[in-house]
Amino acid sequence: MRIALLTFTLLILLAAPAQAAPRQVMTFEAPDELLDPGRRDATLDEIRGFGVTQIRQLVYWQQFAPGPDRKRKPSFNASDPNAYPALGQLDGLMAAAQARGIKVILTPTGPVPRWATKSKKGHLNRPNARQFGQFVTALARRYGAQVETWSIWNEPNQPQFLMPQYRKKRPVSPGLYRGLYREAHRAIRSVPENRRDEILIGETSPRGNENVVHPLAFLRGMTCLNAKYKKTRSCARLDADGFAHHAYTTRIGPRFEPSDKDDVTIGVLDRLVTALDKAGRARGLPRGLKIYLTEFGIQSEPDRISGVSYERQPAYYAIAEHMAYVNARVALFSQYLMRDDAPREEGYRFRGFESGLRRNNGQRKPAYRAFPNPLAVERYGPSDVLWGLIRPQAGVTRITIEVRRAGRRNWTVLRRLNTTSRGVWGLRARHRKGQQFRVRWTSSAGKGYTGPATQAYKLGS
Repeated sequence: MRIALLTFTLLILLAAPAQAAPRQVMTFEAPDELLDPGRRDATLDEIRGFGVTQIRQLVYWQQFAPGPDRKRKPSFNASDPNAYPALGQLDGLMAAAQARGIKVILTPTGPVPRWATKSKKGHLNRPNARQFGQFVTALARRYGAQVETWSIWNEPNQPQFLMPQYRKKRPVSPGLYRGLYREAHRAIRSVPENRRDEILIGETSPRGNENVVHPLAFLRGMTCLNAKYKKTRSCARLDADGFAHHAYTTRIGPRFEPSDKDDVTIGVLDRLVTALDKAGRARGLPRGLKIYLTEFGIQSEPDRISGVSYERQPAYYAIAEHMAYVNARVALFSQYLMRDDAPREEGYRFRGFESGLRRNNGQRKPAYRAFPNPLAVERYGPSDVLWGLIRPQAGVTRITIEVRRAGRRNWTVLRRLNTTSRGVWGLRARHRKGQQFRVRWTSSAGKGYTGPATQAYKLGS
C-alpha cells in the first residue's frame, strides 16, 4: 500500500504545472551568528546562497527590556520602541536582511524581565500578559513595515521558556499562554502596518513528560478543550493564521512514531492535522489552519546520545523535508542552526544542539553541501524512491542523477531530467544492495554543483 501511495505522490509532483507557486517556504535560524555584527553579513550571504529568503529570530523579552533583573519595573513607556535601547542590535539584523531580500519572522518570547513575573522571582514564572502585550506593541511599531509574519512565544510547553508547566499534575502553561498570545495578537493588530500580517500560534516542542506538557494536550488546554475536543468552559475562539510547531525526531530517524498520542514528531504529523481540525470544529481555533514547522534539524555527531553520523544527517533531513513537502497542510519547513552549539564545560559536553550545517569549530559537515540540493532516498520493497529539490535555482533546472553500484569506484548516469518550476523532482529506481545516489546540476550562472552521496534507507514499513 505504501509503495503505491508514494508512487502516486511522485506522479503528482512530476506532473505539477510549470506556473504552480511554491507550496512550502523554507526558513533558516542561526541565532548566534545573526545577532553578532562580526558574523551577521557572512551568515546572511550563506543563507541567501542556499536559496533561502526567510529567517526566524527569537526576541527574548528579558534581553531587550530595561532593568530586567529588578523586582520593580523601571519608569518607562513600555509600548514605545525608543524605550528599548538594546533593540539596536536587532535593527542591524533587520537592515542587513532587508538589503538581501530576506524576510524575517519575529518570535517575541520569554524569558522575561523579573519585574514582569507574578512572584518577582526568576524570569519565567507567570509572566504578566498585559505587559507582554506592551512589549510586542513596541516591536510592532518599530518593525511594522519590515515584518510580515509573527510567531508568539517559543516552546511555551517547555519549562525553560514558561513556568509553571503543571500544578498538582494538571497543565497550567496552556492557560498562561492563552493570555500571552491574546495580548500579543491584539498588540500586533493595533499597528496599522501589521493588520494583514500572519500571526502564528503554538510554537510547541514535539514531546512531553511530567515536566513538559505534551503538545496536543497543550493545544487543547489553550483552546479550552477536553481530551475529546469538547469545550470545557465558555471561551472565545483564538484567532490565528497558522500553527507553529517544532517536529523534531530522534536518532531513530524521521519516521519515528512516539508512543504517547499527544506527542507530534515529523513522523506523525497527521496527529497535529487531526487535532487542528477537531479544534476548528469546536471553535477553539480557525478551521483549516496551516502548519508552520518553524524549527527543525537533525542532530549529528559528536553527540553520541541523540545524534546520527555526519552521513546520515543530510539523508534524514532530506527525508523529513520530503515528508513535510507532500503534506498539503505544511506551509513552512526550517533548518535550525548554521553552526553546532558550543560544547559544555561540565558533565556531558554535547547537551546542546548539534543540528548545524557546520561543526562548532566552523568546519563544514556533509549537510552543508547537501542543504542546497536535498536528496531523499527510501527503500520500498524492490524500489528505491528518490525525491529532491534544487533550492538555489528559480525555475526549471536540468539535473543529472548518478548511481554508484556497490564495490565500484565510478559513477554512472541513472537519469537526466528537468525539475518542476519549483525545483522539485522525483524518481523511482530498482533497489540494489549497497548502491549510492547523488545529484549534479549547473546553475544559470554556470556554477556546477555535486551533492554528497546517499544510500537508500528503509525507515518505514
